[in-house]
Amino acid sequence: MQEKSFWRAMQTESTDRGRLRVDVTSMLENTPLEGAKVSISYTGEPDQVLEELTTDESGQTEPVELMTPPIEYSLEPSEYQPYSEYNIHVDVPGFESVNVSGSELLANETSIQPVRMIPLTEGEDFERIVIPAHTLFGDYPEKIPEDEIKPMDETGEIVLSRVVVPEYVVVHDGVPSDSTAANYYVRYRDYIKNVACSEIYSTWPDSTIRANVLAIMSFTLNRVYTEWYRNKGYDFTITSSTAYDHKWINGRNLFANVSQIVDELFGNYLSRPNVKQPILTQYCDGERVTCPNWMTI
Repeated sequence: MQEKSFWRAMQTESTDRGRLRVDVTSMLENTPLEGAKVSISYTGEPDQVLEELTTDESGQTEPVELMTPPIEYSLEPSEYQPYSEYNIHVDVPGFESVNVSGSELLANETSIQPVRMIPLTEGEDFERIVIPAHTLFGDYPEKIPEDEIKPMDETGEIVLSRVVVPEYVVVHDGVPSDSTAANYYVRYRDYIKNVACSEIYSTWPDSTIRANVLAIMSFTLNRVYTEWYRNKGYDFTITSSTAYDHKWINGRNLFANVSQIVDELFGNYLSRPNVKQPILTQYCDGERVTCPNWMTI
């Protein structure tokens, strides 16, 4: 179903609603920006402004209710897109304007769209962030199978003597061999939140979300513990390619309940008895892709 026809259908047919909040900070000092002008439109009709908001002293807008597809679309496999997509435009004096396209909103849930503003410099005045389709709805490469526990008896295979939860990870935004892809320094906690919101739906049962978050944490900490990519000569911790790792999307929105669960489970991971390293928890959706002996969503 095309975006525009779907948008018109949402205005006439039975729909649900979700809540969207925009958080605006300065990229240099990560300080909240008060008085930012925020406009929201549906991605299918970007010129039709639905909401105009202003950030408070915490750099946050008030949450606004917006239309979403029925919640049932996200609870069972469906041919219909289970989330709506919104464009968010932000203006702050002295900073480059930012336009986020494709911010996702699910029924009955709160989505938080972070926007980091870059101070204005000569010749630059606009930044555009495009959020691609969610991994459960879009077309992404299948995970290349690996051993879930890495051998520990090979010279150089293990660098760290114990499992350490890092403050930051370096995310390579592409396949490992793509030297043109950008590297991003991302707080570990924020990385897990981003991946979880890119790979699962916030409408799922709490226990299902928790299981998936633990799997993502375990996979990531295995990459950290084994120094997997650095031992191969790369200068990053993990990639954003679903063929090799998990999907991380620069600038994407976060779901409030998923974010809270990550905070609660922070520092945990899965391991086998008598095995020190976190296991490389590989999984698939079990519907469009089958993966015997792996976890399924």
